[in-house]
Amino acid sequence: MRIALICLVVVLAGCKDKAPSAPKATSAPAVITGVSVNPIEGALAYPFTQADSKVSWVGQKVTGKHEGSFGVFGGIIELVGADATKSRVRAEIDMTSLATTPDKLVAHLKSADFFSVEEFPRATFVSTAIAKSGEAYTVTGNLTLHGVTRALTFPAKIAVTDAEVTVNADFAINRKEFGVVYPGKPDDLIADDVALKLELHAKKKI
Repeated sequence: MRIALICLVVVLAGCKDKAPSAPKATSAPAVITGVSVNPIEGALAYPFTQADSKVSWVGQKVTGKHEGSFGVFGGIIELVGADATKSRVRAEIDMTSLATTPDKLVAHLKSADFFSVEEFPRATFVSTAIAKSGEAYTVTGNLTLHGVTRALTFPAKIAVTDAEVTVNADFAINRKEFGVVYPGKPDDLIADDVALKLELHAKKKI
């Protein structure tokens, strides 16, 4: 019995370190000005939706992982002079469109234990700064998830052509910073970090 208890403690302690391998986004309380987001003067609109883009996620626990996605989302990249650093990204995700398997898990993730989608049906992101670092970019913006807004900074690859802007990003966020604190079963704890993968193809609005 003593050996079994020691093994259980080791497994549970290890869960805290078991997290998605994607780089972790930095997060801080957002500074909300109360001013509405107005269109950027002179910007060209490049909208995107789930029709040609993808937002997916990976969550891990002691016994394995679950992969999923969102079936309904959309947004717009406001491109200024073909320069990503002068531009802005706005996005909205329909949290009720969360998808994974099995169906029982989908229902649990939508419940009050996790994302409370009836109370918080939308997640939004508005970038506040985009900086270039070598061949890559660093995107900073306000993410509102589960009724909590925090300033998020994460790495991204951005490519700009006249017809399309593509954004690819892999990073992890700490779900507990957004009030999603369900721990999981005592013998199958859930990792705090959730990996997000963005594959956005924004086509120039004609």
